[in-house]
Amino acid sequence: MNFSVHQVSHIGNRKFNQDRVAYAYSNDVLLLVLADGMGGHLHGELASRMVIETFVDSFGPYAQSFPVDPRLFLENTMRRANQRILQVPHASAAGSAPGSTCVAALIQDGKVHWGHAGDSRFYLLRDGAVLAVTRDHSIVQQWVDWGMISVEEARLNSQRNKITNCLGGAKNLFYMEAGEPVELRQDDVLLLGSDGLWGPFTDNELAEKFVATPVAEALNNLAACALDREEGNSDNITGIALRWGAREAAHDTAEPVSCILEIH
Repeated sequence: MNFSVHQVSHIGNRKFNQDRVAYAYSNDVLLLVLADGMGGHLHGELASRMVIETFVDSFGPYAQSFPVDPRLFLENTMRRANQRILQVPHASAAGSAPGSTCVAALIQDGKVHWGHAGDSRFYLLRDGAVLAVTRDHSIVQQWVDWGMISVEEARLNSQRNKITNCLGGAKNLFYMEAGEPVELRQDDVLLLGSDGLWGPFTDNELAEKFVATPVAEALNNLAACALDREEGNSDNITGIALRWGAREAAHDTAEPVSCILEIH
């Protein structure tokens, strides 16, 4: 497969970074996954780490078998991560019950499949525009759906981080929402981001950052701009971006490869 990929994470203006992100690939399948933990410092980090580890650990066997159903892989893996988090004891001073958002994308047979829970987003960018984007599982998004507020008002609303779906958490409200698969074209960009990354921007602003710009440079600039726009109130800022197509570097491998971004 030919692609370029870059990961970034910044603590923002928080005391701890509870975001986690990774990618993995073989000659036939490629995975991107991002998680944003919650539930107090230690519990948030643990939950998001469990999500990433579950996906990376599950990817190897899937890639080495005959991959058949990408959506089922995403859903079953996310469900296993949810069950792992629910088994974590949380009656301690570390905070409330551990939980995490999750967004994951799988490229197989030239198509991208994706699923998510919470408000970490997947974007498919093509020709400087947003071709597809996940729908946040949040109270503010429900208000938009009901016509109570506009999209722009939602972007600036102080309640935008109150989510209605996650892995783990005090109540098991988890479900995965899947997107419709899309055949990828040359120069398509996949972007996964925590709310700290996408929150300060409109969809058009996000798409424009990646026009005629290497993904590493575009993603680094996006993260820096997100930090500046929040003016001292930034959440953790985490993202992974991938550009697809024959003009990108070839990634040939005899065994599945994984890369979990090291976050301190």
